[in-house]
Amino acid sequence: MSTRTVMHDADIARALTRISHEILESNKGPEGLVLLGIPTRGVTLADRIALLLAEFGGAPVPVGALDVTMYRDDLHRNPTRAPRRTEIPAGGIDGKVVVLVDDVLFSGRSIRAALDALQDIGRPAAVRLATLIDRGHRELPIRPDFVGKNLPSARDERVNVRLAEVDGAESVTIEG
Repeated sequence: MSTRTVMHDADIARALTRISHEILESNKGPEGLVLLGIPTRGVTLADRIALLLAEFGGAPVPVGALDVTMYRDDLHRNPTRAPRRTEIPAGGIDGKVVVLVDDVLFSGRSIRAALDALQDIGRPAAVRLATLIDRGHRELPIRPDFVGKNLPSARDERVNVRLAEVDGAESVTIEG
């Protein structure tokens, strides 16, 4: 099995900077935004994007975590998945523009689960999707609004995102 690195730490930083600018432009500023990261690495990415939005937009953006474990349609295949805490910012999500943040968009099933989870929490004005990597192979009609890198890959390849806060190293690799 071979592994190749497709993004280094500087590439990831540039991608998150671009995503942050695109979010601000799309929303016409930071007002009314809420970022919700999908555990594990989506939460870390959401935290980083929130810092950049505050820097570029001049105002803090609430950030939280949205666990989708119990909303997944593949629990029967992977029942050992441990639920994480969902943390919604104090102001809630009602009437806000919620940006879901995830590390890799593949089949779209995690995002479908996230949309189901959001329904139980509140009613946002709009939901957007930011992902560091879009690798294609969608099984559901889900498309990201903000993408760090489109990364065509074979279905049997594995895309690994490593972030310093979680993994102690920073890279995106493809194994296949």
